[in-house]
Amino acid sequence: MEHTTDFLEKDSRKKLELYLHIPFCVKKCSYCDFLSMPADETVRRHYIHMLLKEIQENGTYCKEYQVSTIFFGGGTPSLLPGAQIAELMEALQENFTLDADPEITLECNPGTLDRQKLSCYKNSGINRLSLGLQSANDRELQLLGRIHSFEEFLENFAAARSMGFRNINVDLISALPGQTIKSWSDTLKKVLDLQPEHISAYSLMIEEGTPFYETYREDEMRRERGERPRYLPEEETEREMYVQTRIILEQEGFRRYEISNFARPGRECRHNIGYWRGTPYLGFGLGSSSYIEGMRYTNPCRLEEYLKGSCRNLSRIRKKRWDITSQERHMHETPESSEDSIWVLSKQEQMEEFMFLGLRMTEGISRKEFWNRFQAELSQIYGDVLQKLQSQGLLAQKEEHIFLTEAGIAVSNYVLSEFLLS
Repeated sequence: MEHTTDFLEKDSRKKLELYLHIPFCVKKCSYCDFLSMPADETVRRHYIHMLLKEIQENGTYCKEYQVSTIFFGGGTPSLLPGAQIAELMEALQENFTLDADPEITLECNPGTLDRQKLSCYKNSGINRLSLGLQSANDRELQLLGRIHSFEEFLENFAAARSMGFRNINVDLISALPGQTIKSWSDTLKKVLDLQPEHISAYSLMIEEGTPFYETYREDEMRRERGERPRYLPEEETEREMYVQTRIILEQEGFRRYEISNFARPGRECRHNIGYWRGTPYLGFGLGSSSYIEGMRYTNPCRLEEYLKGSCRNLSRIRKKRWDITSQERHMHETPESSEDSIWVLSKQEQMEEFMFLGLRMTEGISRKEFWNRFQAELSQIYGDVLQKLQSQGLLAQKEEHIFLTEAGIAVSNYVLSEFLLS
């Protein structure tokens, strides 16, 4: 397992992941609380200019790093012209040292793709696509506020295959209002007919500030009180959907390697695995987060502020860190209370993240890796918690690895919260 700060490649460069946030979309979906918005072409061009500047400035200070993965997320990155994605890729290649075989993912929404864009992606080095389908049922797509039909998704998927993409993820959402176990199973089977390499299957979250929150919050509260919801599936139905997801996908050769992610052997998302294992990463763009050299910091979340050039520069962040006194480094300063949105993680916070990120993966966490990272025995820090959760049947151990059981996955939010030390 890789270490967050001291793992060295053969050429002595440390491992680094890059994330580029493209916040633009045709329109906001009814369930979406991501940092995204529609914008005209002028605003999008200005945004790309600032992204290029941010890439160049940070690349100067990352010569000791080697980039293993790049991820274009959104929003809808595929809303941009292919030439703009190619321009960003060229800047990344010029300013950073990339692995010989990096994983480079671009999120795409059906209805925004065409063969010309796909050709640009392929020629610029993108080798993995993540297609946001969500459902194979057109009624459910309309309910979600998606801009595409299932037929349009099929056309986009076929076009991506014809252009040579051999590593494709499909995003799906279960537990939709009015959805049944049968309609969810039908979506899974229709997607499996296409033989993608990876499937991300998440349960619907009713997020504050979204149209879904206004429509379904009362229904969700009924479900939380143990009452029968009017529109949302009952909790038992939602759990059964998750069980069926695992059964159906495993029968077709997919392995669940994280709570909501399934892949064919060797096609796990390397970028996300790096995140769950604590690999350093730099985020570029509006509201993006970075974690490097024991620091976490964020870019502005207001588009106007970002476009004025208020993005974070790694050199400036390093200087700010060393301006912080030893005492201040242990004050658990949050990004909201810091003028530079810096958070220098304490050893305790790093331990917490090691546990609740690592346990999301089905292989769990390694006692040996915990020792290597923190020079402390896992049982010294979490002995009582581990004993309690294992006695409840929520955690299990095999050799040096500790992982969630099926019962633990069903209540993962509770289990993971138990590892907060403060």
